[in-house]
Amino acid sequence: MSKTTSDTTGASGFAAEFAAATFSRATGAGLDPHEYLRVTGELAGLEQWGEAFMRTAREHLARAGRADTPISAAGHLQVAARWFHVATLGPNPDSAPAAGEADAAMGRALHLLEPQARRIEGPGFAGWLRGPADAAAVAVVVPGLDSGKEEFHDLAEALLRRGATVFAMDGPGQGVLAATSTVRADYHRVIGAVADALGARRVGLVGLSLGGYYAAESAAREPRVTAAVTVSGPFRLDWDALPAPVRDLLSRRAGGEEAARRFAGEVDLSALAPRITCPLLVIDGGQDVIPGVTGGEPLARLAPQGRYLRVPHGDHLLGNARPDWLAGAADWLSSALAGDAGSVEPISRAGRTGRVPAGRRATTRPPAG
Repeated sequence: MSKTTSDTTGASGFAAEFAAATFSRATGAGLDPHEYLRVTGELAGLEQWGEAFMRTAREHLARAGRADTPISAAGHLQVAARWFHVATLGPNPDSAPAAGEADAAMGRALHLLEPQARRIEGPGFAGWLRGPADAAAVAVVVPGLDSGKEEFHDLAEALLRRGATVFAMDGPGQGVLAATSTVRADYHRVIGAVADALGARRVGLVGLSLGGYYAAESAAREPRVTAAVTVSGPFRLDWDALPAPVRDLLSRRAGGEEAARRFAGEVDLSALAPRITCPLLVIDGGQDVIPGVTGGEPLARLAPQGRYLRVPHGDHLLGNARPDWLAGAADWLSSALAGDAGSVEPISRAGRTGRVPAGRRATTRPPAG
C-alpha cells in the first residue's frame, strides 16, 4: 500500500473514531442520526469536521429561507443552530464563526416561535430567557467546557413544559463568548450577575459536564441558588492525569497552558460540597470514565441534601440514556424551584437516587462538554 493511501486511510479512520465517540452527544443535541452518519461518513480527515458541519448547517438555513410558514422556517433555523454548534466540537482552532452562526440562528428561530423570548446579556454572560415573564424563580442551564446554550435544547424544553422560566446561557469561555473571554473557576460571580439581570429571587441551576462544577460551586457560594442539578460534572480535576486532548482543549479555553493548569487546580469541590445547603441532584453515567477526572459521587455524599443518580450504561452527558434521567431531572428541578424537592425522587430503570453511603467509590469522566 502506498504511503499516500495509508495516510488517507489513517486520517479517515481517526475521523470515524471521533465521529463515533461524539455520536450520542451530537444526537442528544438534536442532530438527526441519519444525517449525522451521512455527513461524518464522508469525512476524509478530522480537519474537515468544522467545514462539513457548517456546510450542513447552511443547507438548513437555506431550507428556512424557502419555508412556506414561519413555524417551518423556525424549525430549520433551530436545526441549523445545532449543526453550527457541533461544528465547534472538532479540532477547529477558530470556532468563533460557527459559534456566532449558532447564536444568530437560534435567535432568529426564537423570534419566530417565541416573540416573548428575551436576549439578556451582562458581564460574562449572554443567553435567552424563555417562559413565563417576571418569574421570581428561574431555571438556568449552564453549559460546560466546549458546549453552549444551543446544545441542551431538550432539557430547556422539558423545563418549559413544566411551567418553568428558563435562561439558557453562555458564560466565560463558552459558546458565543469563547472568542472574547476565558474560563473562570469562580463561576458564582457570573451566576450572581445573571440573577441580578433577571431580577430572580430564586435560581435553580442545571449544569452539564464542566457546567456541573460551575453549578455546584455556585450553589455553595451564591445564596439565591435554591436548587441544583449536575450532569456528568467533575468533583475534582488532576491536570497531570488528564489526556492530552482534554488538556489542549482546556488550554485553548483558558488562554494558555499555565492558566489551564491553575484553573484545573481550582476545580475541587472537597471544601465546598458541605456548604451546599440547598437540594442537590447529582447524575452520573457509569460508562463516563477518564483519567484525571473524579466524578460526582463524593459531591452527593458530602452535600447535606445531596441525592445521587447513577445510570450504569450512561456515557458522558448521558446522551445515550436520556429516558433514564432527563424527565426525572426536569420534574425534580421544577419541584425544587416550587419549594417541594422532597416530593419528587426520579427513579431510573438502570440506577436509583438516594443518599450516598459513606465510602462508596467515585466514578470518573471527561470534563469536555
